Amino acid sequence: MSDIKITIIDREGVKHEVDAPTDMSMNIMEVVRAYELAPEGTIGICGGMAMCASCQCYVHNADEVDVPEMNPDEEAMLWEALNVKDNSRLGCQIAIVPEIEGLIIELAPAE
Repeated sequence: MSDIKITIIDREGVKHEVDAPTDMSMNIMEVVRAYELAPEGTIGICGGMAMCASCQCYVHNADEVDVPEMNPDEEAMLWEALNVKDNSRLGCQIAIVPEIEGLIIELAPAE
């Protein structure tokens, strides 16, 4: 089992450095849920299908970490979402892979 370190800033501004497994096909949204860093029912409402933006997060260090490019479904969902910033991404679309070791994200406000 190979874990990477990710920093997640919850909606109250508290930083959590978590271990995320790279061998379980997880994504950021699932890690947030696993560590219970957002109240139940406020993140991943669509189940990770890029259809609700409840897992929107702000990527703080995209220039330091190899975050994958945004796909058209994610871009379309963010176009309709609230609280969108230039560094917004959907957590369900960022896979837990070794390339994102050290990623720092902040959960967007619940819509």
